[in-house]
Amino acid sequence: MHAAEREEIILDAIRSKGFTTYRYLEANVEASPATIRRDLARLEKQEKIVRLHGGAKAVETGSKAAGSPPSLAGTPFEKSLELNIGTKRAIGKAAAAMCESGEGIIIDGGTTTYQMCEHLAERNLQVLTNSLYIVNALLGQETTQLIVPSGPIFREQNIILAPAGEVSMPNFHASKLFLGAAAVSQRGIFQADALLVASQRRFLDRTDKVILLVDSSKLQTTSGAIVCGLDRIDRLITDDRADPKLIDTLREAGLRHIDLVQAED
Repeated sequence: MHAAEREEIILDAIRSKGFTTYRYLEANVEASPATIRRDLARLEKQEKIVRLHGGAKAVETGSKAAGSPPSLAGTPFEKSLELNIGTKRAIGKAAAAMCESGEGIIIDGGTTTYQMCEHLAERNLQVLTNSLYIVNALLGQETTQLIVPSGPIFREQNIILAPAGEVSMPNFHASKLFLGAAAVSQRGIFQADALLVASQRRFLDRTDKVILLVDSSKLQTTSGAIVCGLDRIDRLITDDRADPKLIDTLREAGLRHIDLVQAED
């Protein structure tokens, strides 16, 4: 396979998902691992991709200079936390009520999933999370066991992302995953950053049931990369301000279990 053909496969993989792994490229590119790494190095030098540990991602427009701390697209956690806070609290409380004593769960980092924490005490849970905010909120609960992945810390959102491979994730399987999203439509759930997409997909591989927590503002726009289709979501918890037509659209697309909660004062 010529270099141009290999490069096209690499770029197509990144264009479709925003991120690709060495494992995927080794399975789909007719070349040795060393050749693939040289291809990635050449594409990075040409500023067509950004190499990461375990793979590569798309070049971000206006990205920070080399050597600067890693960052993610989207609103910083502290600012996002105050948006629709009453709604997020109600959604978080409803989600926490679904946790059974002694089970293992995954809580994806986010300002809505964060609202579950205060309601999880005395449930004797095992919790895998990539959010340092969630870790800090659960540390005071003596009966809650905490597990975190390894990987770089993204300071603005205090999140640990491990998109590079299985070795960076704990050997843990959960009965439930509580997941956030940047947007939701009949096509699936979206994230604005390729690293978040890769991290959430790894969580999806480690759970039986997926519960999506988003306030109704996330149902009005769709942008970014698709994390998964609605067929992978078992339940959506959102607020009763959601447009009934949008809710009907999601149900018609296959998302049968939708809980509408009332925002707290």
